[in-house]
Amino acid sequence: MIEPPYTPSPSRYDNGMCYRRAGRSGILLPALSLGLWQNFGSRQSFSKVCEMAHYAFDHGIVHFDLANNYGPEYGTAEENFGRLMERSFRPYRDELFIATKAGYDMWPGPYGNWGSRKYLMASLDQSLRRMKLDYVDIFYSHRYDPETPLEETLQTLVDIVRSGKALYVGLSRYPLEAARFAFDYLAARDVRCLLFQDRLNLFDRNPVESGVFDLSVAAGSGFIVFSPLAQGLLTGRYLDGIPAGSRMAEGRTLHSEVLDEAMLTRLRGLDDLARQRGQTLAEMALAWLLRDERITSVIVGASSTAQIEDNLRALKCLHFSDEELDRIERLIRG
Repeated sequence: MIEPPYTPSPSRYDNGMCYRRAGRSGILLPALSLGLWQNFGSRQSFSKVCEMAHYAFDHGIVHFDLANNYGPEYGTAEENFGRLMERSFRPYRDELFIATKAGYDMWPGPYGNWGSRKYLMASLDQSLRRMKLDYVDIFYSHRYDPETPLEETLQTLVDIVRSGKALYVGLSRYPLEAARFAFDYLAARDVRCLLFQDRLNLFDRNPVESGVFDLSVAAGSGFIVFSPLAQGLLTGRYLDGIPAGSRMAEGRTLHSEVLDEAMLTRLRGLDDLARQRGQTLAEMALAWLLRDERITSVIVGASSTAQIEDNLRALKCLHFSDEELDRIERLIRG
């Protein structure tokens, strides 16, 4: 049986999604974006990839965040996104904001990692082929390279925009002084950093504590968050220990030693507060981030449409009382 062609929901922009400006730019992004890091590669059925991506788009999520080595296996999330473009998203390309990145290990040898001009240029060309695209909306330097001259990495980003292969560029996880230099270098060449991407959640406040968040805002860059649920720790999945099949049980990016008695106490206290607010723990963790309007968007991962649906409910209640914020801080501090 031939499946009917995909037709997105006509109410996709009228169902509660809010859009926020990316710094001092003309770009608006959905408050929630979909990240394709873990569950959109070769180990996932393509029908499930389509189901989740279609559900996201049907609910106003127009920003899809990828990188060259997302999968698993490396490159396969981009390959699946290319299949998705060919199968259903091609007519809606101009409604989508598509990101990819390079900076981490991708292929063997000295030119498949870090921040050289050769690696970044080659990686973007490969990403465009995999995704069946002429350009991406934003291309990131995925991490700061302490060995390559920063001018080389940044000039490559400038030249990528001027080549038309990306409309905008961004930085991910740069330390404070490197970020300061990068913002100035790019602005002086009229290719401003559109988005600075970093990890931020209830347990990890490093961008705020280091000053890079305030620097990004002052420089006119949008700020986009990844790992808002601490790689699943803030989903409520671990309130009663380590469930079978979870990232922690399999040792994938989240390790069991994190879940000690002190952490369980914190998680259960946060879950109690979330329930009092009429939210799940995941909803509250996302709302806690989005209460700050300087955050342009929060990238969420998903292994099912139900998870995306749960995340979207966070948008219904972004307000926190002073008492609730104080209680959160006391719980986090233990």
